Amino acid sequence: MSLIKRVVSTKVGYANGNTENPTYEEVCHTNTGHAETVKVLYKPDEVSLEAIRNLYYEAIDPLAKNRQGNDIGTQYRTGIYYVNDGTKRL
Repeated sequence: MSLIKRVVSTKVGYANGNTENPTYEEVCHTNTGHAETVKVLYKPDEVSLEAIRNLYYEAIDPLAKNRQGNDIGTQYRTGIYYVNDGTKRL
C-alpha cells in the first residue's frame, strides 16, 4: 500500500543503460550505464502529476551529481522520464 494517497503502485528498476535486464550488482559494480528508477502509477483524476513531482523534489536533490543522500555513483543520477507527450511538459 502506498504512503501517498492516490498512488496505485510503484515499481523499481533501471533505465538508460546499455545492457538488458541488469542486476543490482551489475548496475553498482560494472559499467552498465543504468540509473535506478521508480515507476509510479497514480490516479490522475484524483491527484495531479504536478503534486507527485513536487513530492519527488522534496525527497530528491536534483542538483546533486551522481548522488542521493549517502548513495554515490552514476546509477544515482537524477532524472524524470515521461511516458507520453502529455506528461512531458511537467
